[in-house]
Amino acid sequence: MSYLASPARSVALGDTGLTISTIAWGMWRFRGTDVAAARALVEAAFDAGITLFDTADIYGPDNNEDFGAAEALLGRVFAEAPALRDKMVLASKGGISMGVPYDSSPAYLASAIDASLTRLRCDNIDLYQIHRPDLLAHPQEVARALDDARTAGKITAIGVSNHTPQQTAALAEFLPVPIVSHQPEFSALTTAPLFDGLFDQAMARGMAILAWSPLGGGRLANPQDARATAVAELLDKKAAETGVDRAAAAYSWIMAHPARPIPIVGTQNAARIATIPDAYKPQWTRAEWYDVLQASMGEKLP
Repeated sequence: MSYLASPARSVALGDTGLTISTIAWGMWRFRGTDVAAARALVEAAFDAGITLFDTADIYGPDNNEDFGAAEALLGRVFAEAPALRDKMVLASKGGISMGVPYDSSPAYLASAIDASLTRLRCDNIDLYQIHRPDLLAHPQEVARALDDARTAGKITAIGVSNHTPQQTAALAEFLPVPIVSHQPEFSALTTAPLFDGLFDQAMARGMAILAWSPLGGGRLANPQDARATAVAELLDKKAAETGVDRAAAAYSWIMAHPARPIPIVGTQNAARIATIPDAYKPQWTRAEWYDVLQASMGEKLP
């Protein structure tokens, strides 16, 4: 039986000189005031082999906390244990302004980056991503703001989140350095990047893909319809082969694609974080991988 190639545990992030883990830990639900507990989660992620940590300035209000709360909590962890910052590749995002909703104007981005650095209590963000495209910002203006931050040493690499391939290409035209990452929603239930050109662009340009909501927003954990149930059953079959759970099988399905998408795992439970490396155990045949895709589509491929 021939299996698809397994992903490496770490890869280079473009030509930035940074090396990232092929699974990321996401901090959308990173919250609270207990710094010791927060530090324990960060250390659990390191123990699980994760070096890529993804946050954003907008993470907070969804947890009934202030704008920037997740970054601020991580900053308090860094203040207590500065060595943790040096061990990780820190990714953050900006460009969402509450009530606006999007602002990638040069002045706003400059202020957003500075505010993130203040909350994080550090002087550099390794990977800074435009969180969502601002339809009222010319890509040349966005590029200028990002490159100004890069040349000032405030950010190292530039990425995009929730951008189409065309929006990404337009921004890239005005940057003197490559865009090194895409961050789309991608899971066995949300497969648009396979078909809209995003994965093709990432492979052509050597961009990393950071896949948010890799469990389909909880729909794979708790299927509520026939489509999700059919996908979950196939993931369970694969999981049983290697003694892992459905989540690990779902992550492994994502990583089996040749674009090597990086699942952003958002669990805030240390015991669950410890099981993240199980995602490297399942292997997929070509037929099995397509079976999951076709179950998600609800139809056979032509």
